[in-house]
Amino acid sequence: MKDIFGQALLDYQNGNYTEDLITSTNISEEDILPLPYLFRNYSEMPKLEQKALSLCKGKVLDVGCGAASHSLHLQQQGFDVKAIDISKGAIKVSKARGIKHSELKSVLEETETFDTILLLMNGTGIFQKIDQVGSYLKHLKQLLNTDGQILIDSSDISYMFQDDDGGFWMDVNANYYGELDYYLSYKGEKEEPMTWLYMDFNTLFTACKAVGLNCELVIEGEHFDYLARLT
Repeated sequence: MKDIFGQALLDYQNGNYTEDLITSTNISEEDILPLPYLFRNYSEMPKLEQKALSLCKGKVLDVGCGAASHSLHLQQQGFDVKAIDISKGAIKVSKARGIKHSELKSVLEETETFDTILLLMNGTGIFQKIDQVGSYLKHLKQLLNTDGQILIDSSDISYMFQDDDGGFWMDVNANYYGELDYYLSYKGEKEEPMTWLYMDFNTLFTACKAVGLNCELVIEGEHFDYLARLT
């Protein structure tokens, strides 16, 4: 991995902001991901993210922290927060922004326990494939203290397969429709494509039930997105 995501974050943090990230998937055209958005403060966050932050309690793990905007807000509110990411650049930025505890690691490498685990900005994405959801959820469950919670968001992207007359054109022989190939480019460089998973709430609910987690719908967003609380 080239970590062009991390390089983009570092450029913005260091005052070298000249271009935005470009994203696309195997079912969607190129889209711009503005770097300033990744450095947003609480008032600039969607209501869904604000709600998740308001529900945090105790010791918090911010998974896939990116520029650590969520961690920074929580730390300013007095929370004990640990931020983790697989991007070296993201962790450098989180430290530069003042996050006291951040580490370069995958959530599957995490061994500490927490009262709240945050997975935001399509938190189900890190599961990558539908057949890996169970193993990720089992691991996350092991990281919870008694009465702990996982706050996770995602989107039901079935609307992207809808035609003009309201029907759906999904291939029933294909993988789960939320499994996408995700492409990232920045300043002419392209990252190796990765698999990124969007999960509808009912599928997440069923997966949680299978591993002994309760799954509660907390709030729905404005565009087929939702926040769930797992306990």
